[in-house]
Amino acid sequence: MSVAVENFVKAIYKNKHQDNLDTKPGTIAKKLRISNAAATDMSKKLAERGLLQYEKYQELKLTGKGTAMALNVVRKHRLWESFLFKLFDMSLHDIHREAELLEHETSDFLADKISEYLGNPKFDPHGDPIPNADGEITTKNTSIALSEAEEGKQYIISRLMSDDKEFFDFCAMNGLKYGNSLAVVKQFKNTKMTQLLINTNTILLNQDFSTIIYVTEK
Repeated sequence: MSVAVENFVKAIYKNKHQDNLDTKPGTIAKKLRISNAAATDMSKKLAERGLLQYEKYQELKLTGKGTAMALNVVRKHRLWESFLFKLFDMSLHDIHREAELLEHETSDFLADKISEYLGNPKFDPHGDPIPNADGEITTKNTSIALSEAEEGKQYIISRLMSDDKEFFDFCAMNGLKYGNSLAVVKQFKNTKMTQLLINTNTILLNQDFSTIIYVTEK
């Protein structure tokens, strides 16, 4: 299957299950930086292949076959991120960029070997769940956005939902890393800011950051 097809079904899957965005062709076009016409044309072609359901002006829905393809690509992407992070200690932005390329050139055999080498991890370095070889996500999501965390409680960072370099650079400089602990000091409701304590440092985050950092109660 072509890179374009794999990226298209993956974008639909991530919009629905991760990014809380609609899956209309225009939205997918924006995500993939292609024209609306190209997205509509691709939607019709993939509908003919049985990968998705297409209706004019409606959201795109992946079929079972399309979902399996998307999860397979997601699995390879997140395994490569885990591999590159472990072996080379690359930044979260860099591992995402490289995994975007490697995911399409990886056989199922190699993906299984990478998973076995890493100890069959359940999560990648961003905290995103890694589907197993059967295309199943076996972990339960109990995390909440940092913006919704309660004052005075301690949490563990469970997910960093971004691919922006500046965001990851900021996180690296301030110890905001998957698995690290923090305490929520204050939630400023009017200004929508969150004050937290991590590694003895006090940090004030605006909503742009606090809504894409996910935590679980410690």
